[in-house]
Amino acid sequence: MEYKIGKLYNGFILKSEEYIEEVNSKAKIFEHEKTGARLLHMENDDSNKVFAIGFKTPPNDSTGVMHILEHSVLCGSRKFPTKEPFVELVKGSLNTFLNAMTYPDKTIYPIASQNDKDFFNLMDVYLDAVFFPNIYNTKEILMQEGWHYDLENKDEDLTYKGVVYNEMKGAFSSPEGILLRRIQQTLFPDNTYYNESGGDPKNIPDLTYEQFIDTHKKYYHPSNSYIFLYGDGNLEKQLEFINDNYLSKFDKIEVDADIKPQDAYNEMKEVNYSYSISMEDDDKEKTYLALNYVTGRSTDDDVYTGLNILEYLLLETEGAPLKKALIDAEIGKDVFGSFDNGILQPVFSIIVKNSDIDKKEEFKRIVYDTLNDLVKNGIDKKLIEGCINVFEFKLREGDTGSYPKGLIYYMNAMDTWLYGGDPLMHIKYEKAIENVKKALTSNYFENLIQKYILDNNHSSLLVLKPEKGLAEKEDEELKAKLKLYKERLNDEELDKIVEETQSLILRQSTPDLPEVLETIPMLSIEDIGKEVEDLSIEESKYNDIDLLHFRSFTSNIAYLNFMFYAKCIKEEDIPYFSLLCNLLTKVDTKTYDYKELSNEILINTGDLFFKNVVYSNDKDINKFYPFIEAHIKVMDDKCRKSIDILSDIIENTLFEDSKRIREIIRELISRIEMNLMQAGHQVANARLTSYFSPTASYLEKISGYDYYEFLKNIEKNFDSEFDNLKEKLYELQKTIFNKNNLTVSITGEEKEVNLLKENLDRLTNILSNEKLEAYEYKFVNKQKNEGLMTPANVQYVAKGYNYKELGYDYSGSMLVLKTILGYDYLWNNVRVKGGAYGAMSNINREGSMIFVSYRDPNLVNTLNAYEGAGNYLENFDISDREMTKYIIGTISNLDTPLMPYYKGMKATSMFIRNITNADRKKEREEVLNTKVEDIKSYSEIVDKVMNKDYLAVVGNEKEIKDNKDLFKNLVNVLK
Repeated sequence: MEYKIGKLYNGFILKSEEYIEEVNSKAKIFEHEKTGARLLHMENDDSNKVFAIGFKTPPNDSTGVMHILEHSVLCGSRKFPTKEPFVELVKGSLNTFLNAMTYPDKTIYPIASQNDKDFFNLMDVYLDAVFFPNIYNTKEILMQEGWHYDLENKDEDLTYKGVVYNEMKGAFSSPEGILLRRIQQTLFPDNTYYNESGGDPKNIPDLTYEQFIDTHKKYYHPSNSYIFLYGDGNLEKQLEFINDNYLSKFDKIEVDADIKPQDAYNEMKEVNYSYSISMEDDDKEKTYLALNYVTGRSTDDDVYTGLNILEYLLLETEGAPLKKALIDAEIGKDVFGSFDNGILQPVFSIIVKNSDIDKKEEFKRIVYDTLNDLVKNGIDKKLIEGCINVFEFKLREGDTGSYPKGLIYYMNAMDTWLYGGDPLMHIKYEKAIENVKKALTSNYFENLIQKYILDNNHSSLLVLKPEKGLAEKEDEELKAKLKLYKERLNDEELDKIVEETQSLILRQSTPDLPEVLETIPMLSIEDIGKEVEDLSIEESKYNDIDLLHFRSFTSNIAYLNFMFYAKCIKEEDIPYFSLLCNLLTKVDTKTYDYKELSNEILINTGDLFFKNVVYSNDKDINKFYPFIEAHIKVMDDKCRKSIDILSDIIENTLFEDSKRIREIIRELISRIEMNLMQAGHQVANARLTSYFSPTASYLEKISGYDYYEFLKNIEKNFDSEFDNLKEKLYELQKTIFNKNNLTVSITGEEKEVNLLKENLDRLTNILSNEKLEAYEYKFVNKQKNEGLMTPANVQYVAKGYNYKELGYDYSGSMLVLKTILGYDYLWNNVRVKGGAYGAMSNINREGSMIFVSYRDPNLVNTLNAYEGAGNYLENFDISDREMTKYIIGTISNLDTPLMPYYKGMKATSMFIRNITNADRKKEREEVLNTKVEDIKSYSEIVDKVMNKDYLAVVGNEKEIKDNKDLFKNLVNVLK
């Protein structure tokens, strides 16, 4: 169908149309005639279709009302009155993406699917949710998702409960989380960005039901909406559906959602905040220092793109000059940057971690002296060239990771569209890249530094210092506050709180009626393909080297993976081997110093990095395959040069620079500490699995808490141990890089394979050819049951075991079990009733069966919930329709579309693990044929797994100590 500008199409007037060569899409911008709703459509051949609707939602306070609304509108609506339509869609759709996100000034609701029928179903549920939610007639939704006074009987202590309340308690437990949230407050005292859109736990209980409802009425209207459609769908039908079913029901209104720009400061503002550490922790070298700058508008390409690259150039690369200056001056042990260009006035931050408050002025002096010197003498042009190349490579490659491409384009569009700018500005990146390339022959970046940092008074110096026992102090203050509040209530008021608590519990405990569940649209089993995607590897030999080729179109990019089998490393040397991997590309070689090496990598590749990888053996839980892998992403014409760089790293890396190696170790420690606080569920899961899995035990030694302890010990004794460390690194370097343990995996077409073959001997000629000894590792199965104590205000609770050790085999129906447990039993008992932000079941081919919670206010109650899972399964009884829903949701996870690079990695992994297409087809058939009886039969396995009583908890020190009898070991993780 031909569209003409100015014409009306199903209620939408076409305002403009253009072809965007960069993303091979035809873009149309519409305005809805009746409501003024804005709509951007991007037409292309991508089958992974995306729909999103967003609203400008600038908060007026820090109650988190926008965040709570984001959760709450997905808890039932006019057409779909189930308690959790979102969960029902996760259970029973073929979505490739389904989520909602709250930002400082907007809230978005994106979905994606490759199935046309499914796409319209998802769009229908989401549009009904945002425009006609059940929050108007069900106060319990706010109580569950936001906050409420929790009191089951009058004799108990009064507490706060709520999903968002506990989510944000977790977010404010991490010092990095506190830092990044407080930065905006220091810069925007007079506009919306001063407020915490996610909600500050101290302010969330100030939110009233009336304010909650009024906020939805004001902002969730088509006149304040930004709608997005992307992919190969039928635009005419999509517009007709959106107009006829939703937008036509509304009239245009004026929505006051304007964001007032913050007036610039006359001078830098200095602000101090505190974060909690344990009473047992040392508070030295635990301070964060941050210099922050408001930098123009996100609708300015120089700001949006130029400062994004500048932040990477100054603070992220191995040769980053500002980072190096701060590390050399020993201002802190870790330095990183942040550039937030997703708000009206973007913010550039320079952050030092593991510092002390008395270094504040020196920090500022070093930053300004270094930047003044760079402006005066110029930035290294090779560094500039390398940074631009990496950004350009990523844009042209279009690698959006686990996100659909369309969603990334929508998010890019919103960075200007929301503020009245051209939504296509940041999608049409060619002009911006060409503009930035002026830096190769001009002072482009130097001028940005001068304008937006050196001459910019709209700035702040934020000091975030540790305070021993702050979390415990605030917890006691909250308990005292609630105790006093309760004492002031009369019996009638207490009875009302108890009644409301019981009403919420009743709602949470009452299943949706079958006829209500049937309002959620779903596909049938017949809509699902029976075949699996072919992930076959073509195996061959070239000059005695095993080649693994995954055939895929890659737009003239070669994805190379040089895999060195690591069983030649002795068990006691495994953590040293991991450190070797972490040092490669970051220290000098005989040819380049580390800054020059970084520039060579940036200029000539899209990426070149080393990582340790472990592949499990699904047929034998005691076997696994460790590798050190060198990954290269490179344009075909630079394949030879990239292999030369890799060869130099492998043959010529030097471990002589003790200062540099100490810096890297300190940065590694810092990044693991961040993960401990921000992703405690992953830490708890990995730690628990290591008690019974040799694969996981190895992983702990190369990347987990064991590795963290190893690095801390190295740092503590660095001066006395360096010579031994250096000798060990050279020894391991010589051992691992051997022609006899090399396999090369490549993703691309035949021309990429030929390029690899033409240049492979440039690497293999420098490799050792000595015969290698393979070692067997003796990791002992041990029930450690650790309580890993942190200053966090929440827990991450993991419990499980290996079902294969108990005599059971894997079946594809276990994936359906995983869906059922994750989105029914655990969701209802740990999240809905318990108030945790999340709860997951991890069940895999290797035999692991683990339950883990995320940002969880509970510990004992969560473990009790886990132990009730077997009984739930024993009594499991649902309709055929509900069973079909779980099967479809499970298939959705199996069919997630992947970019070529990730697809090649998956194919390689399947090959190493000896999982064939036939195995995957059998698994799929088992999923599709799962019956209620199969799920019921798993009650025995789950009971036996839980009865093994293997657990690990990362969380609040006091909560863990109060329940010390549950643990065999208590560990203060950040001492």
